[in-house]
Amino acid sequence: MDISNAQRAKVLVHALPYIQEYSGKVVVIKYGGNAMVSDKLKDYVMRDIVLLSLIGVKVVLVHGGGPEITELLNKMGKESRFVDGLRVTDAETAEAAQMVLAGKINKNLVHLIQNKGGRAIGLSGMDGAMIKAKQKREDLGFVGEITDVDVRPVLDVIEKGYIPVVSTIGCDDEGNVYNINADTAAAKIAGALKAESLITMTDIDGILRDKDDPETLIPVIKTDEAPILVRDGVISGGMIPKVECCINAIKWGVERVFIIDGRIPHAILIEMLTNEGIGTMFTR
Repeated sequence: MDISNAQRAKVLVHALPYIQEYSGKVVVIKYGGNAMVSDKLKDYVMRDIVLLSLIGVKVVLVHGGGPEITELLNKMGKESRFVDGLRVTDAETAEAAQMVLAGKINKNLVHLIQNKGGRAIGLSGMDGAMIKAKQKREDLGFVGEITDVDVRPVLDVIEKGYIPVVSTIGCDDEGNVYNINADTAAAKIAGALKAESLITMTDIDGILRDKDDPETLIPVIKTDEAPILVRDGVISGGMIPKVECCINAIKWGVERVFIIDGRIPHAILIEMLTNEGIGTMFTR
């Protein structure tokens, strides 16, 4: 759709208060779902991130990569097994996760951001012992539970004018490597950074009162309302741990947390730089 120069100017003026609100602030984006798989959506996300960086937002991109890990394991002839939604991770699987997350995906995202005119540096949770972890459960193997987050490597990268791209691999003092849930890692990192916002990209509209009716989207949920929505079955299944991460992020110091639909082009800009926004916002 073609728009006139006057319309373009109107859009920019409308966005000005939001640009002023976020300029100089830290925003953590947890990247996943279809937005990470579709090349077209990936292009939109990278453009959004570069634009935010250019207007003074300190963007931190945190990513997982479950489907790519499964793909590599399949090529290795290794079957993926899940318990309670978590991948059972033996030593070989942990090594594969490290290769995929800290290697292939992380560096591809850095390259994409730079192709759009941004400046990015890839980090893993192992760099600078950023994400310290311990074994979450014995039956899950090397699935990690975060024990400490040191965001100094992230702050150093931001200070030099780069966008940090963080893969969710953790480690312990004995040299073990752990696969970390990306939602949890993003919430912990955002909390440690006292971020203005954490934006979690998913494949759903947000929190719906009726899961089959997009018109029932709940735009704002306060932290004390979430347990009631869980009790009533509005928040259920795989959304429960995601919402727990959102609530925890606020407890840890994040001002606002958003669950948005990453399948919508430029979803990040729509959420951050417009009055209406999309998805569901969690707040104190």
